[in-house]
Amino acid sequence: MKTIIRYLRQEIKMSQQDLAESVGVTRQTINALENGRYNPSLLLAYKITRVLNEATYGKELDSYLSIEDVFKFSDDEL
Repeated sequence: MKTIIRYLRQEIKMSQQDLAESVGVTRQTINALENGRYNPSLLLAYKITRVLNEATYGKELDSYLSIEDVFKFSDDEL
């Protein structure tokens, strides 16, 4: 699975540790997600998307990215 977590996190100048603490996982989990070595649960994907959206767009609900925007499945994974 590919993600744009690293790109979004770097755009808002958030460290892996800050994101990890915000969603209740370790920094190593965020690193594994960014490098495609770990597939998140639906709940974790939702939490990460929510935190990144709020940090990027604030409360403007019409600008939010969806989980599918942040986490990209390849055809072989479906």
